[in-house]
Amino acid sequence: MPIQRLNHAVLYVRDVSRSVAFYQEALGFRVVNSFPGAAFLQASGSTNDHDLGLFQIGAQAGPSAAGRSTVGLYHLAWEVDTLAELERVSVKLAEIGSLAGASDHSTTKALYAKDPDGIEFEVSWLVPAALLDEETLAGRSHIRPLDIPKELERYGSQTRGGVGVSI
Repeated sequence: MPIQRLNHAVLYVRDVSRSVAFYQEALGFRVVNSFPGAAFLQASGSTNDHDLGLFQIGAQAGPSAAGRSTVGLYHLAWEVDTLAELERVSVKLAEIGSLAGASDHSTTKALYAKDPDGIEFEVSWLVPAALLDEETLAGRSHIRPLDIPKELERYGSQTRGGVGVSI
């Protein structure tokens, strides 16, 4: 049987309480289970048992060197259903000083942010399969700055993303 999708991610963090508070505020995750030094969070629209596990390793932990001097995970990517939600998340991430960038990959509209430990993550909206055209598919060869108002005008605020691709 083929793999269907990523079920959850697990991160080592300096302080579980700080990380839980961040993911709750930034992305609306909720704690579904915890014990000293660990927490398991679920995204508000998820049916997974949990989407993110956090394990505390302490304040002495050094910064991740992944991508700079060692191999390792670059980022996690979570998907939102609508461009209105992507816009809301963009505003929230900017408000809390976490937003690191925003890119238009043509078929994917992406925000990039960092958590309190500097672990990067992405929040994205995918153009629905029914709206993919030759121009959009060809556009994947170039990454451009994301213009959310332009995308809202083109696709609408409530168009469900990823239908036929990831749903």
